[in-house]
Amino acid sequence: MADRSLLTKRTEGETASARPRQLSPREPACYSPAMTDALPHRRLHGRSKGKALRPHQAELVETLLPQLSIDLASPFDARSLFPPRVKELRLEIGFGGGEHLIDAATREAGAGFIGCEPFVNGVAKLLAAIEQTGVQNVRIHRGDAALVLDWLPEASLSRVYLFYPDPWPKRRQRKRRFVNSETLDLLARAMPRGAELRFATDIDDYAAWTLARIRAHSAFSWRATSALDWTRPWEGWTSTKYERKAMAEGRKPVYLTFLRH
Repeated sequence: MADRSLLTKRTEGETASARPRQLSPREPACYSPAMTDALPHRRLHGRSKGKALRPHQAELVETLLPQLSIDLASPFDARSLFPPRVKELRLEIGFGGGEHLIDAATREAGAGFIGCEPFVNGVAKLLAAIEQTGVQNVRIHRGDAALVLDWLPEASLSRVYLFYPDPWPKRRQRKRRFVNSETLDLLARAMPRGAELRFATDIDDYAAWTLARIRAHSAFSWRATSALDWTRPWEGWTSTKYERKAMAEGRKPVYLTFLRH
């Protein structure tokens, strides 16, 4: 049986004091309009723009982004979105600067990737990488990930990535955290049995928070059997600028794999 220290250390994330450091507001929104009546004040991402874009970045946002953006007003059609060789679909929620997304898409040409990110500076970095590498199996949604989950067919995602989402460390902010029962419901609808949800964080409180909510949800399970299952990254892992900075500051990431069952 797996060591439950991650869970029991701060089971609900409610008793631990918030970290004083300033965190990057990179997490995307995750609520669709249909959910706003029940949760009218939740906003799960911070700012959507940082420093001014460089001229070529701005040009890519104006010209390349429209070509790669998914159209949520039209029915999902994998054949029109991706090259014929694409046989499975994956989603990255909050791709930051796109380091992992572009590397995964380059390595796995047989998978189609949809990346969601509200932060335009991160989108611009991904667009520059797409232009440089020429990958054809990436599509982008700049905004609310739940809109994409609502749009996708049931059981369509073979894998979902959620890496270093904003932990919203203050007590009053925790309702903004991406991982909650409602978003797990959305993910469960879009993922077939056996699909993976991969989650990484350098915040121990958020790791415990996530494990508690996974254990409480009927559609997902965590099948770790040893510490290596959460301290060692996945094969082919791409370490991001954010992760390297966190490790340099002494924080230890955890890598959690949840199965849709």
